[in-house]
Amino acid sequence: MLSLASGSVFDSADLVAVAASSFDQTSGGAPETPVVCVGDTIATDGQEGFLRGHGTQIVDGELVATVSGAVERINKLVSVRTLKSRYTAELGDVLVGRVREISGKRWKVDINGRQEAVLQLSAVNLPGGIQRRRTAEDELNMRSVFQEGDLISTEVQSFFADGSVALHTRSTKYGKLKGGQLVTVACSLIRRQKQHFIPLESLGVDVILGCNGLVWVTPHVAGAPAAAADQTSEPDTDVEPSVSAKQRAAVCRTANALRALGALGISITPATIEDTCKASIDAGVQLHAMLEGPFLEVIISQETQRRQRQ
Repeated sequence: MLSLASGSVFDSADLVAVAASSFDQTSGGAPETPVVCVGDTIATDGQEGFLRGHGTQIVDGELVATVSGAVERINKLVSVRTLKSRYTAELGDVLVGRVREISGKRWKVDINGRQEAVLQLSAVNLPGGIQRRRTAEDELNMRSVFQEGDLISTEVQSFFADGSVALHTRSTKYGKLKGGQLVTVACSLIRRQKQHFIPLESLGVDVILGCNGLVWVTPHVAGAPAAAADQTSEPDTDVEPSVSAKQRAAVCRTANALRALGALGISITPATIEDTCKASIDAGVQLHAMLEGPFLEVIISQETQRRQRQ
């Protein structure tokens, strides 16, 4: 069974049936990339001198998958890319995380990884944009910047010796997030790209595509960084911005499009988000119906046609 954040529950067999029927109707068969489970034998087509990559193991002279995922071949290298896994940080990644704890001169942030990340007091902008050494008074006032439970946008700055991640928010585009909706998808569906702060003006929303699988959707603000708070302002007053009913509907439609794409395992890009939302509008699909079988079949058919054009 597959449960989405909206509360809708899907039978995985139904999703597979929808995907299979769509591929059969539009492309005449299943996708070319083979998918294997743990213990499955990976065909090497009699190739000699192949290289064993991640997620594989040689057993009795045969190449066997040790994880479930898609088989990838690069020249002689054969590996298996897992479909679902915890996020592994890389330098410069844009993330969306939640503050879990304040300890010493640092915030501990949940970034959907194997361990919590660290945001040090010296790695944030002080209220008013003052550039100076952090003092004991700043440490006492840390909750005026970020509190436990706050959602923040941030960037991977470096790594500690134990492998934990050090974050920073030294830019006006990073900071506390409010007045929007958080969607969680598999981190493998979000590719690293030049811009992760995406203004979708045609939909009336701004989106932050976190490399860790957390996506933030908020109403579009003209001339402002997508969904980011300005940390150079005065301490936050926890006043939620005013959002109209039309803006709420746009945010919900985009969020449901993200959930549908995530449920179907389709790569999440600005193009796929816009196409999914426009397809729902053109078909007159209500917000709650975007997570139901008939519209999921439309999404798969649309994605199959897009791949055929490439």
